[in-house]
Amino acid sequence: MRDRTGQCLCSAVRFNAHNMEDSFSTCYCQMCQRWGGGPYRGVSVATEDLKIEGIDHITTLKTSAFAERAFCSKCGSGIWWRMYAGPYMGKTSIPVGLLDDRTGLVAGNITFSDLKDHTNEPPQGVEALDSAAVAKIITTIEDAL
Repeated sequence: MRDRTGQCLCSAVRFNAHNMEDSFSTCYCQMCQRWGGGPYRGVSVATEDLKIEGIDHITTLKTSAFAERAFCSKCGSGIWWRMYAGPYMGKTSIPVGLLDDRTGLVAGNITFSDLKDHTNEPPQGVEALDSAAVAKIITTIEDAL
């Protein structure tokens, strides 16, 4: 376990997580896929160990009888998934992509693995652009503006 920081896309919501777990979960349920456009990957922290800045920019939505999801009302970034009842009550799952540093994180469990389909893994031979190639495309676009 370690302390981690993170933020949403627009930085309106920032957080500090004390003693965050070192493994992340992956979920392929239909709700998670609709929420983020693909599988959800989240890392848990005790809710009492999560300190949020910009809480006034967070909107929560009850998405089932036992859980809620939260998002930034300014940029739409998913902020957390949290259960009201059950074995994970008292923990908050933060999307891995919000973390400033993912060092040491390892894959943990996978839920709803039977709902994983061909869209969740790129097939062989698909074009893969690295950061430098994407930066070149962006520069070309910016220069044209």
